[in-house]
Amino acid sequence: MSLDLARPELLEPRALIAGAWIAGQNRSDVTNPATGEVIAHAADLTAAEMRQAIDAAHDAGPAWAARTARERADILMRWHDLMLDNQEDLARILTAEMGKPIAEARGEIAYGASFIRWFAEEGRRVYGDIIPGHQPDKRIMVLKQPIGVVGSITPWNFPNAMIARKVAPALAAGCTFVGRPAESTPLSATAMARLGHEAGLPDGVLNIVTGSDSAGLGAELCRNPKVRKLTFTGSTEVGRILMRQCAQNITKLSLELGGNAPFIVFDDADLEAAVQGAIMAKYRNGGQTCVCANRIYVQDGLHDAFVERLGEAVAAMKVGPGLDETNQIGPLIDQPAMDKVQAHLDDAVGRGARLVAGGRRSDQGPLYFEPTVLADIQPGTRLLAEETFGPIAPVVRFHSETEVIAMANATEFGLAAYFYTRDLGRSWRVAEALEYGIVGLNTGLISTAEAPFGGVKASGLGREGSRYGIDDFLEIKYLCAAV
Repeated sequence: MSLDLARPELLEPRALIAGAWIAGQNRSDVTNPATGEVIAHAADLTAAEMRQAIDAAHDAGPAWAARTARERADILMRWHDLMLDNQEDLARILTAEMGKPIAEARGEIAYGASFIRWFAEEGRRVYGDIIPGHQPDKRIMVLKQPIGVVGSITPWNFPNAMIARKVAPALAAGCTFVGRPAESTPLSATAMARLGHEAGLPDGVLNIVTGSDSAGLGAELCRNPKVRKLTFTGSTEVGRILMRQCAQNITKLSLELGGNAPFIVFDDADLEAAVQGAIMAKYRNGGQTCVCANRIYVQDGLHDAFVERLGEAVAAMKVGPGLDETNQIGPLIDQPAMDKVQAHLDDAVGRGARLVAGGRRSDQGPLYFEPTVLADIQPGTRLLAEETFGPIAPVVRFHSETEVIAMANATEFGLAAYFYTRDLGRSWRVAEALEYGIVGLNTGLISTAEAPFGGVKASGLGREGSRYGIDDFLEIKYLCAAV
């Protein structure tokens, strides 16, 4: 298919290892979920080629770490500028390979670029410490140094931003990087890599290994002793596997895993603001985000009005291919995703849930599902226990603050939560009681480069973004000097 790009060379099907573009012996089809058309035939590399990429990153590490923070920052800033200069092409590639509406794709490119800019600046502020000595002749200094080769495994739902959120702090800290993008969305990664190379990243500092052998490529990243840190975004189930594989080498881990986000609306909330916040938190990317509102709890006094207003707003949303500017909901990523959404809907309706809006597969194509609102959700419904990753909003009535906090926390996950209230005291009480790494108060949009992104409990380890986000890419060295 033709994407009508200003720079067609950004549609790069090859992988990048040690500064060379590698086609490999095998290819895998990259398919547009909106149409079923093949966009490109991407390099389908093996664990042996992953080892080559790790070796290249390892060899390039000392020279990159020896550069001044300012030199690294200058290259990252050029990369940031190139991403924004080519925002439209990057967005069109992203929408074509994963399906999200083009306006959201443009937003993702800007969001991803913001991490490169943030960490270009933050890398110049990696400060050590001088600690008062414990003896008169002793001086204690604390140094922060790059951890070394960083391996990355990223998902398909944000194929640009999830890489940017990992590669930017790694490179700013002086580490080198080996990225393994999702099999279904490799083209955003290779397009970013082309621009990074153009910005002046030295050979071997950034490597992108594409391929369909998830287990083999991932195992090499986990078990290769030259990889000193692995950063992963994906399911909790896979996160547990990676932890086990990394244990042998005691490889440092950052894990951003599954979520089951509650969205709570109290009686004193601004109804229209809460409805609009729920739409942003639930239906962005067709519900295919880890911080999506998965369970919506509305207090008695506002419940009926909220359900009615949300149903009206959702029924008016337009479904169709993401490259059409008028569409708000694109396709799901693949058939298993569609099957899960349908199974969750059938389970809820079978238990007595009331259909308020949507509830059907769209006639746009096999991977389209109408944005849906359900009310009268019964206990035990799969929608409440599992992450749906699709455009279904289950609304549950609640009575008291204590009750809803207990319901919101009744999950192994702890990534994101949202609540709406105009009561100052309740704002503090609920924010402190929710067992989540991220809490949105009176907002459905919570992600920004300036803030620490990450979860608690089974939702992961570590934080991305903010001044804390560079810490996981640094080792602390204590120097004790006798004078």
